[in-house]
Amino acid sequence: MRVLAIDMATEACSVALRCGAETISRSAPGGRSHARQILGMVEAVLAEGQVSLGVLDGIAASIGPGAFTGVRISVAVAQGLAFGADLRVAAITTLEALAAQAPQGGAVLACLDARMGEVYWGCFTPDPGRGVRATSPAAVGPPQSVVLPTPESFRGIGRGFAAYPVLATLPGLSLNAADSQALPNAREFALLGALRLELGEGLDPADLIPLYLRDKVASTEAERRGQPAP
Repeated sequence: MRVLAIDMATEACSVALRCGAETISRSAPGGRSHARQILGMVEAVLAEGQVSLGVLDGIAASIGPGAFTGVRISVAVAQGLAFGADLRVAAITTLEALAAQAPQGGAVLACLDARMGEVYWGCFTPDPGRGVRATSPAAVGPPQSVVLPTPESFRGIGRGFAAYPVLATLPGLSLNAADSQALPNAREFALLGALRLELGEGLDPADLIPLYLRDKVASTEAERRGQPAP
């Protein structure tokens, strides 16, 4: 499988090209330059891999959750490239990609800082065919709302743990310093995308839908002052 992966949903943007077992990747700090950087990174990995868009088996797209603008750009770029090259797309969440970074063999709690005093989170277990399998729905809420779905041991991964240290006190959770700083990376999107495309789960680009988890993207001035909204 030859799969291009794109992720711009968090504080970093990344691109990866997976050709068989080999992966070529690029990453850069995110921010307002997401859209300007990403197409150059796509060109760079395709050139290094000596392939064109037309010979790919599909594109793995990050659909969120994450920064509202970043998710929209990620989905739009994946759609544009896929439409132009007549490719299928695999929709991969940022939480799935985070969980795929954890060593195989155990349950994982993936957690990202959602800002506004909240986290995006979801629980996963390894799956030989799909890479990871969700054992709880992706959710957003305050750190105190995070509940492990089973009493087994979980490994924590993602910057949500660095932003809200209280999460490290969840019963049965193990966490190390490196994992608490982890962000999604296109390498894992490419791996998961290849698996999903092999299973025939590729979508028409028009059917790619962002996963925001919440509609509200900013606090009002009254809420920032601790006053009830009108």
